[in-house]
Amino acid sequence: QVQLVESGGGLVQAGGSLRLSCAASGRTFNLNAKGWFRQAPGKEREFVAGIAWSGLGTYYADSVKGRFTISRDNNKNTLYLQMKSLKPEDTAVYYCAADSRQYGGIRRGSDEYDYWGQGTQVTVSS
Repeated sequence: QVQLVESGGGLVQAGGSLRLSCAASGRTFNLNAKGWFRQAPGKEREFVAGIAWSGLGTYYADSVKGRFTISRDNNKNTLYLQMKSLKPEDTAVYYCAADSRQYGGIRRGSDEYDYWGQGTQVTVSS
């Protein structure tokens, strides 16, 4: 059974930092594109960051560019999202996702991903 499990969320003050992790089990995703999405209350799920299968290409939503960094550790089959200079508008449930297809480029649409984690809450207080 394939599972993606996020961790690292929590409550932080504006200007603070958090690092989210997404551990995969059941199969490896070393050759697959992966990404992070978020969903705030009353809003649709939105793309945050994506990384190509090679790890050499990344892409960020304008709202997080320069503050968030996506990375992966193939040895640990884990995806990360380093978040700095957090703002109250970053408050949301954060989800990691993985594409089932190998050798894919950066995926920005939620319908391009096949596997999803259960989400981790990030709350940024002002």
